[in-house]
Amino acid sequence: MDAHVDTVQFAIADIARHRLDPAAALDFVSDPGFGGIAMFVGKVRAQNLGREVVGVSYDMFDPLALAVFAQAAEEARALVGPRLKLHVSHAKGRLGVGDLAVVVAAGTPHRDEAFRACRLMIEKVKHQAPIWKQEHYLDGDSVWSEGCSLCEGHAHDHD
Repeated sequence: MDAHVDTVQFAIADIARHRLDPAAALDFVSDPGFGGIAMFVGKVRAQNLGREVVGVSYDMFDPLALAVFAQAAEEARALVGPRLKLHVSHAKGRLGVGDLAVVVAAGTPHRDEAFRACRLMIEKVKHQAPIWKQEHYLDGDSVWSEGCSLCEGHAHDHD
């Protein structure tokens, strides 16, 4: 796990009991010495690959997902330097269109480091964490996502 426990915050939120809170993430990564804060908020969208989506279900192996988040935080720290605060929270369970699925925030002294750290974290979450997404469609069908959307060359179509 990350040795910088006071500068990282990771959570998996069971959507039946908790909602993701971007304002809390922003508060966590804020620091009087930081001029740069970057945030990524992922929401469930109404259409994917030409199909009308009514919701998604996320499932994950929590301990391993948290370990991936922690490893990614160490990579971000190596990339941008030690003055870094990070937050990652991901929803688990059934979400509707418009619900928040993931929140990633990074705070650093300057904007470039914040952008780079935030981008590294969301990419690691999307491509390495054991998180499975099942899309539910208007026609009643449900399909598990194949993942690795950037690898497929369709980054604009699905995530």
